[in-house]
Amino acid sequence: MKKQITLTRATLTLAASMLITACSDDASLTASQKLMADPIEVTITSLDDLTTLFDKYQYNDQSWEKGDLEIPRITFEGVDERWAEGSKTLPVETKKSVFFRLMAPLALVANEKVRHERKMIKSSPLDSPQLKKIALKYRLIKETTTDLNETLRKKLLTKVDTLPPSLILAQAAEESGWATSRFTQEGNAFFGQWDFTGKGMKPLAQREELGDYGVARFDSPLASVEGYLFNINTNNAFKKLRILRADLRSKNKAITGIKLAGTLDKYSERGQDYIDGLRAMIRYNKLEPFDQAYLSDNKLIHLITD
Repeated sequence: MKKQITLTRATLTLAASMLITACSDDASLTASQKLMADPIEVTITSLDDLTTLFDKYQYNDQSWEKGDLEIPRITFEGVDERWAEGSKTLPVETKKSVFFRLMAPLALVANEKVRHERKMIKSSPLDSPQLKKIALKYRLIKETTTDLNETLRKKLLTKVDTLPPSLILAQAAEESGWATSRFTQEGNAFFGQWDFTGKGMKPLAQREELGDYGVARFDSPLASVEGYLFNINTNNAFKKLRILRADLRSKNKAITGIKLAGTLDKYSERGQDYIDGLRAMIRYNKLEPFDQAYLSDNKLIHLITD
């Protein structure tokens, strides 16, 4: 985030274009459920309003440059074509700043939920219903009658882990076109995940060799981030990422977006070019500090518009 959002009349109606409304969230799984319950609704009618909110929580360039990496808990429900049109008139750095500042809280909240699951995995008895529920969710076992052991617990911890926010933000920007894609506007699809259930959003040009597929839709941007984490943590295509992440963690080495991006050759048909693009996105936009960022203790804020 290299430049502060500029307060100008030309950008007065930007935030109002983002269709920000309260989103549903199962906060009971988080370690900070009291903060997530009974959210505060804040009405946003302009970019000025959004900037004022960011400044209230010291979520701005001045604080960032001082090393204050605290991020407020903020959620919103979606974007529409007005964002795509309005963002065309904005300075590029302003558009990026708005995008990253709104998506970063979602990345940290989603990671917080995963950390809570990891804590439960580590502390629960092997015959705990909660542990088996998580094992079923992450496709480690297929039936509740399956007995768990310490080897399976270790495998489960390999699957249930967080992702560096810098990687989440870079992929969200890349896959959603800075939240301007049709799929993002119609179904909160920030990561271009495929859906083979017949319920996905159909691309204009279907690839027959892939069968009946579409792009997965989500109820909110937060749900999209959570779905992306689950996809990375369960899909066989991303096993290399999980292995590298577990190896880095076991050696107490930094788990960064730059490192994990190198395993995502199967996320896109572009292969190595896609990896290079993600790494360039992280470096150019200076996203690495987000990997050390942390959530503030404010009550959850739902941004809404009239």
